[in-house]
Amino acid sequence: MRYSRRDFLASSGSAAGLTALGATIPFEMALAQGAPIKLGSVLDNSGNLDAYGKPMVMATTLAAEEINAAGGLLGRKIQVVQYDSQSDIALYTKFAQQLTRDDKVDVVHGGITSASREAIRQTFRRANTLYFYNVLYEGGVCDRNTVCTGVTPAQAVAPVIEVALKQWGKTAYVLAADYNYGQITAKWLDHYMKQGGGKVLKTDFFPLDVADFGSTIAKIQQEKPAFVVAALVGGAHMSFFRQWAASGMNKKIPLCSTTFGLGNEQLALSAAEGDGILIAGCYSGELQNPATKDFLAKWGKRFGDTKAIHEIAVTQYQGIMLWAACVKKAGSLDRAKMLAAIESGVSIQGPGGTVTLDPKTHHAILDINVMEVKNQKLTIKQQFKARKPLDTAQYCDLSKNPDDNKQYEVKI
Repeated sequence: MRYSRRDFLASSGSAAGLTALGATIPFEMALAQGAPIKLGSVLDNSGNLDAYGKPMVMATTLAAEEINAAGGLLGRKIQVVQYDSQSDIALYTKFAQQLTRDDKVDVVHGGITSASREAIRQTFRRANTLYFYNVLYEGGVCDRNTVCTGVTPAQAVAPVIEVALKQWGKTAYVLAADYNYGQITAKWLDHYMKQGGGKVLKTDFFPLDVADFGSTIAKIQQEKPAFVVAALVGGAHMSFFRQWAASGMNKKIPLCSTTFGLGNEQLALSAAEGDGILIAGCYSGELQNPATKDFLAKWGKRFGDTKAIHEIAVTQYQGIMLWAACVKKAGSLDRAKMLAAIESGVSIQGPGGTVTLDPKTHHAILDINVMEVKNQKLTIKQQFKARKPLDTAQYCDLSKNPDDNKQYEVKI
């Protein structure tokens, strides 16, 4: 929405309408009282990662409409300014600049891959535009302008490895996406394997466009690990799970994953292909929390099929609701007041359980479920309540170092 001073005065009846109490109300202040709060977002609504992005866009819409139906924030409605990156990092950069320079948004909730996050994070920092990254990632981002509400390795990788070590044995073969998410997650996998008395036999990295895993499956057969860990990402990498099942290896060596289920991959595979895969995350449709049931009902009413809901659609929704809770606590969109609210330990009840912001790291404390794929559903095996982002907390303390601006990596 674009207004000129002339448009505003005309819509107000006259300039005299601004001086009813004998003092002129500044044009900018008067406009702000009725102008929408702009929530910017850039996500992969098309392209190679649209299986992740489309439900996240839907979650953004649902959250904004829910906030508006309840009266908005600060007496103002939310206006979503949404861009489709088309799974192109160059477009992420372009739209981040557009959101800050042209649209002048009040906050941004966006990014899916870690590469996309790092392509835009500094743009929002320089513009002093608060940025919420609401997706599972490899941990370590320490930036007072950024809030990370998705699952980190200490929250999900550690529990799934703990269960796998007890259930299957002490050796693992790791497959990971060849960019910062997979590279850093592989280090955490090695860390948690050693911590549990196990060992990673070998780690292989794969570019996102690799879809042939035949030679890798042959190498796994030779290594004979107790289990395989897949930190693979995107549509091409889905081929691994199909090829693994087609080779019959899913009947011989069990499999766990740090990413499976994020894009509802369990629905893309048949039960014969997917059954038995072990994963961890903050959301399952099997949760019986009142907030989960309410979310599912609202989603169903707005969009119909709730099967589209996946982990990072839920964390996107929760991230927006956390931001809204911070706005209410701050009573303002002023950045300093918002940072004080973020660092006060704001908490909500979301579809994934209790979500609390950790003041020192600007990450979320989350309830985590270790789940097994059964008949294309995520069946909860074990719950871990209030998991802290201990990976990031090892290195990041924004209360002591508010000017920190780095992504830390685990030291093995």
